[in-house]
Amino acid sequence: MANITRSPWLLHYDGSSCNGCDIEVLACLTPVYDAERFGIVNTGDPMQADIFLITGGVNEQNIPVVKQLYEQMPEPKVVVAVGVCACTGGVFKDCYNIIGGADQAIPVDIYVPGCAARPQAIIDGIVKAIGLFQERLENSEKESDKVG
Repeated sequence: MANITRSPWLLHYDGSSCNGCDIEVLACLTPVYDAERFGIVNTGDPMQADIFLITGGVNEQNIPVVKQLYEQMPEPKVVVAVGVCACTGGVFKDCYNIIGGADQAIPVDIYVPGCAARPQAIIDGIVKAIGLFQERLENSEKESDKVG
């Protein structure tokens, strides 16, 4: 049973951004780049998501939303920060309400820099996230086998 893998589901959330990275994330899902060929399924439900892909910086108003989405996701989960704003706050980092990148609110596993991040870089981050997710899934199955 440990050799069985499943397609990870991806949840995309836009924090405070100019939407440049969001456009590139959407480009990844078109037939030109076809990120779904790597087995991901795009979802809008955090309770079904395995990979949390966040774009834009985190501000005072969306901290609770980002934390709630993260907490609603089942274990194991992987977080990917896409774009320099999600990584560090980017050009908006000195704004009065921006606290910085996504890692100021939740743990981030993979960083995809760029302004805007290129689809190839985003797909590379997604592929790394899939690998990390599968590794965590196998480890959690091993742990549950030890307990059970």
